[in-house]
Amino acid sequence: MADHPLTPGVILAGGLARRMGGGDKPMRTIGGRTILDRVIERLKPQCDGLVLNANGDPKRFAAFTLPVAADSVEGSAGPLAGILAGLDWVAANRPGITWVLSTAGDCPFLPRDLVARLHRARITENAQLAVAASGGQTHHAVGLWNVSLRGDLRRALVVDDCRAIHRFTARYKLATVDWINAPIDPFFNANTVEDLTEAERLAARHKS
Repeated sequence: MADHPLTPGVILAGGLARRMGGGDKPMRTIGGRTILDRVIERLKPQCDGLVLNANGDPKRFAAFTLPVAADSVEGSAGPLAGILAGLDWVAANRPGITWVLSTAGDCPFLPRDLVARLHRARITENAQLAVAASGGQTHHAVGLWNVSLRGDLRRALVVDDCRAIHRFTARYKLATVDWINAPIDPFFNANTVEDLTEAERLAARHKS
């Protein structure tokens, strides 16, 4: 049994993919499979259920049979609004859950020990939040969030106009967990067409 609380995951799938010409980045394919398929495969064994955060018509994700939670903060407020949407969904549909994992929907090589290591660091450091890092870079969208922070998060977005995740997490004690970024950076994200080409190469070479 896991030595940490049950932890649902929210996949932030609402990016506009401007550098790819628009559309849903997680629906682009790598090795014949969508990035979202790969994200779900890696998270499912670690998370107690998954929810997608995306705006627009949720039917385009119907094949994944996951609930879709849209932003409740207007104005394309970014990933922080997506995290809030996930926390709100969990609070409404999963009473008793305390912690939620967030992750970007365009990371096809996520680590299979993500939830366990984040929880371990949070507990060891007595932190209020935990985020992932690799290669000297912090991945602010990949982390553990306490459901009780929903009110603070909504105020930050609506009243303080705080849109950057790192500005919000700076208000709390934060544990940062580092992963080795070789042979593949587990937080490699596909932002451009060139990134997709590189992801194809990595997936084929490392059978990932």
